[in-house]
Amino acid sequence: MNNQELIARRLKTLGPTYQNFYDRPLHLVRGSGTALWDADGRQYVDCYNNVVSVGHCHPRVVEALCKQAATLNTHTRYLHEGIVELGEMLVERMPGDIEICIFTCTGSEANDLAAQVARHVSGQQGLIVTEASYHGVSELTRRLSTDSYPPEDRPDWLAVIEPPNLYRGPYHRDDPEAGARYLELARQELDRLEQRGYKPAAVMIDVAWDSNGPLLAPTDYVLGLCAEVRKRGGLVIADEVQSGYCRSGKDWWNCNNYGFQPDILTCGKPMGAGHPLALMATTRDVIDDYSRHYHYFNTFGGNPVSAAVGKAVIDVIESEGLLHNALETGAYLEAGLRELAGRHEPIGDVQGFGLFWGLDMVADRDSREPLSREQLRHLGSLIAEQGVITGTSGRYGQVLKLRPPLPFSRSDADKTVAAIDTALKGFSI
Repeated sequence: MNNQELIARRLKTLGPTYQNFYDRPLHLVRGSGTALWDADGRQYVDCYNNVVSVGHCHPRVVEALCKQAATLNTHTRYLHEGIVELGEMLVERMPGDIEICIFTCTGSEANDLAAQVARHVSGQQGLIVTEASYHGVSELTRRLSTDSYPPEDRPDWLAVIEPPNLYRGPYHRDDPEAGARYLELARQELDRLEQRGYKPAAVMIDVAWDSNGPLLAPTDYVLGLCAEVRKRGGLVIADEVQSGYCRSGKDWWNCNNYGFQPDILTCGKPMGAGHPLALMATTRDVIDDYSRHYHYFNTFGGNPVSAAVGKAVIDVIESEGLLHNALETGAYLEAGLRELAGRHEPIGDVQGFGLFWGLDMVADRDSREPLSREQLRHLGSLIAEQGVITGTSGRYGQVLKLRPPLPFSRSDADKTVAAIDTALKGFSI
């Protein structure tokens, strides 16, 4: 079957809600490590999928999944050592006083539960996110995902603050007061939230600001925002679905790199390396308060198969030194990307950390006019033709996103930089 026939069947059966990457959608049939193959047998470097954190089809993860699936799969209303052991492994790596793990299947579920818990514990209803954020697809988290619907539909209980974008935002990295200025903008939005009758229950921080970049925020801004929300009675939720699980190369969690301790931490995709496993983790005091009134149950959250997968992923990260690899290979990739930016005018900015980088693409460097979503889609298609898979992000869809699996190598980085270089040579604005 050719791709056009499959696209037609897909549209007929799944409808127009589902979308494809690239001008010519890829038909992928196999993966291993950082490599993917399409139906024609062509190999690609995966420079996008953080979901498969330890690489596609890692044999130890596959073995753990198959072994447990052939033994038992049930839910957490029965005792099972696996889920307890996974929780203990995670607690050892958690920031601050976080010591309780509540397992879900998706990051959306984890973020939804985190917001519910924060509202109950604080006794307040307001929630705070950044402009063009993404936190999930449930009814509540979709409202927190300001990149997903028109501004006029935002609820009164939602405060939307300016992301700390030091390239594209109102204050730039050459301004020593940028952090304080972004914090003042946030204070103004919190004041407006309270004027509408809502005190903040929590701020939900995507610690990579993925939908806007990724971004590197001023530390004084991040710490100041946490302090401001707590002063008003709210909690701090670190959404580490994108930024956590060793992505930065410096720590398991990116919140530690900014020096703030969240009240609640959420994670998802990378925990299962392709298997649906996610987490809301919090402190003893928070969960005790919540549990006096409510209980949480999720049929598949924390099942024995998911637990076996989660444990295997952690073992692979530790035994293969993937945290250190994210730091070392990330620095090597960064050097290549900055060299590219010196030769290609459409690369307005290079920003990121570890194995998470974004190229902010512009039509004009002086005005910083962003490339359109259509232009970025075409650029991504040109890169795919060179055998490298990338993604897009950004407030205007103008960021070329590079977020590969953690085993990404120097050879992979070289191929990625070369593919972007060749694509930009053939790209016209």
